Amino acid sequence: MTKTHILVTGASRGIGKAILNSFDSDTVRAIGQSTSGETGLLKSDFTSADEVTRLWQEALDRLDGRIDVLINNAGIFIPNPITNSEAEWLESWNRTLQINLTASAQLCRLAVQHFHENGSGGDGGRRIINIASRAAYRGDGPDHWHYAASKGGMVAMTKSIARAYASEEILAFAICPGFTMTGMAEDYLESRGGEKLLQDIPLGRVAQPEEIASIAKYCALDAPASMTGAILDANGASFVR
Repeated sequence: MTKTHILVTGASRGIGKAILNSFDSDTVRAIGQSTSGETGLLKSDFTSADEVTRLWQEALDRLDGRIDVLINNAGIFIPNPITNSEAEWLESWNRTLQINLTASAQLCRLAVQHFHENGSGGDGGRRIINIASRAAYRGDGPDHWHYAASKGGMVAMTKSIARAYASEEILAFAICPGFTMTGMAEDYLESRGGEKLLQDIPLGRVAQPEEIASIAKYCALDAPASMTGAILDANGASFVR
């Protein structure tokens, strides 16, 4: 059996770390990325387009020249009040869009080109999984226009990739979590009043990273080809489409 080679971005904590840890090393060779490059992870700062390209090449080098599955999870969630100065507001907007959407788009483009040039030797097929957010559909708070816009763009990009390349068996999926128990969400819940926000989630709790990881793993390895283009919600019924 040929192992499936997988690249996971934003893998130092939370959802990305859970995704990376979910794979069985007997069947998968997975490598992760983080901004600071913790032990075992590739270091790449997604504010730089050149660093994104370098990451792809480093991952290829580490994975013997073949990547079968790309999982875009890296992202930031930093408040950007409209009361900021114009320069501050635009800088925050552009930084969030660069990290959350443009860097993911770069990697998707590189993945599709790689699939065209090299095919796939893994048993999981040629796949792209983008970790978006319920904010792509529901929107977000007044300080997070940029975050919602970046995740909406990620969903639209995923659908476009799925439609464009399904005939070549290049599959694309997006996952839209609601609040998930990561450091980023914990800080936000505390600042906004966690108990009040939880009242908006019929399930009565936020998701655990391992729950989102299980969905990503399924999309990466087991989801049937007919599912390509699917946008999978995981928000405790806090937003039902």
